[in-house]
Amino acid sequence: PEMAYFECMHELKLIVDLFYQGGLNYMRYSVSNTAEYGDYSTGPRIITDETKKEMRRVLEEIQDGTFARNWILENKAGAPGFKARRRREREHPVEVVGKELRKLMSWIDDKDV
Repeated sequence: PEMAYFECMHELKLIVDLFYQGGLNYMRYSVSNTAEYGDYSTGPRIITDETKKEMRRVLEEIQDGTFARNWILENKAGAPGFKARRRREREHPVEVVGKELRKLMSWIDDKDV
């Protein structure tokens, strides 16, 4: 779990910074050829047509007000689902491992909530 955390969570900032600085092509230029190959060969398996359809559905829910209505109703009820999910997510294995690993990273000003 430690390696998975480091590769999936810690390296994310590096990748996002590269996107921000120069887009996908700059990110691909900046990472290893192996990572670039992985992008080309596995990316389409992760972001599938079904993923794209679901993303469109989510956008439609935002645009047509469904998301906002559901959020308002959740809050009017005292946000029980939201609060329960927040509690569960704080105990997710990636959070448990990450908390321990960040203690070992002297260059990070670890934040905890």
